[in-house]
Amino acid sequence: MDTEVSGLHDALPGGGAEPDFPMARGCPYHPPPGYARLRAHGPLARVTLAGGRPAWLVTGHAEVRALLADSRISADVTDPRYPELEHIPPDLRVAPEALRESQSFVQMDPPEHGVHRRMLSREFGPGRVSALRPVIQRAVDRLLDRLLSERPPVDLVPAFAAALPALVLTEILGVRGARRAVFYECLRRGDRGLGELRPHLERLLLAEDDGEVGSGLLGDLVARMRAGELTYRRTLSTVMMLLVAGHETTENMIALGVLTLLEHPRQLRRMRDDPSLLPDAVEELLRYLSIADVLLRVAKADVELAGSTIRAGDAVVLSTAAANRDGEAFPDPDVLDLSRRARGQVAFGHGPHLCLGQHLARLELEVALGTLFERVPTLRLATPVERLPAKPPLSLQGVTELPVTWETGTRAGTGAGTGAGTRTGSEAKEVRACPVSQA
Repeated sequence: MDTEVSGLHDALPGGGAEPDFPMARGCPYHPPPGYARLRAHGPLARVTLAGGRPAWLVTGHAEVRALLADSRISADVTDPRYPELEHIPPDLRVAPEALRESQSFVQMDPPEHGVHRRMLSREFGPGRVSALRPVIQRAVDRLLDRLLSERPPVDLVPAFAAALPALVLTEILGVRGARRAVFYECLRRGDRGLGELRPHLERLLLAEDDGEVGSGLLGDLVARMRAGELTYRRTLSTVMMLLVAGHETTENMIALGVLTLLEHPRQLRRMRDDPSLLPDAVEELLRYLSIADVLLRVAKADVELAGSTIRAGDAVVLSTAAANRDGEAFPDPDVLDLSRRARGQVAFGHGPHLCLGQHLARLELEVALGTLFERVPTLRLATPVERLPAKPPLSLQGVTELPVTWETGTRAGTGAGTGAGTRTGSEAKEVRACPVSQA
């Protein structure tokens, strides 16, 4: 039975059977089809989480924004009523005291959330991020120099999509000396490298390698820890959260953004022909892809919304992917339109927990995508799209591999091709099919 539609007519407030959640996308750049089917009956629906717990799934754009800004909707992961996407047996659960000690600021509510967020906000503010543009541009150019020196095909994920945010984060952290290369390599390898990175980070925080902590973000956090503003465990969890969130999201957006543009050649051509479209193109890709789809919350008090009552203690699942495909907010929501003004998209969330790294992510995407397609105009997939392995439903959306090729000997920045094959025809109202395989 299709869990996305089973009991669909009863998945409304007051109904009986509820579809299981999470739902599989089926395609890394389209939300699960079940979202639209549920939203057709209203912006709130009842679903069943792992372990059989019922929850509210919020799919409407206005409703997602409203709840993200509502102080009655809590992000506090230490609340025993906080929902989980995977069932965790009682004997494997982290004790509340231990969870509280290592809780990162994104898992807190105001006012404590604001206190910890302000410790990091200066490094990720618009002015500080804008000053990083030359650094990011040099990193992109260096990576593309290396990529173009290789014989195609090349897997773009490790060679470019994963490498760029690793370089940028290492710069922001301010790690010095021999450990800088270790941090970069561990970050570049994503989940596989994070386990190896942790002991290096622990030694830096415990001042065993004090000379390798520079004047960047890591040095600032170490100073706050020594001053008693942060505990060791909370400092460690904050840095690890920044590394995971700042690397994997950008890696996936670069890789999936490249794939999406290659699959929409006329939109790609528009972007290449008019570089002034880049900021809007990045915003539209963020809306269209919404790779960090699920935001979990718990209601601290009753909330009336869209004709339904969310009761205190209820689990709430906010879907940014569904909200960003809401036709009430974005006409023709399933169409990729790089000239669309998509600034209202919620890929970075909304309200007090609006993504701290949003300005950095936008800049990295703008420089990475703009420079890649300028320097490698004949870029194209080196394998049929249906053979690309997608990440599983509980992961951030993305592809684990992206083999690409190009015409060797083509001068960088020149050439007439879009690198997207020979597809023709208008894309004005076209929704791309996507047979990408799920890993």
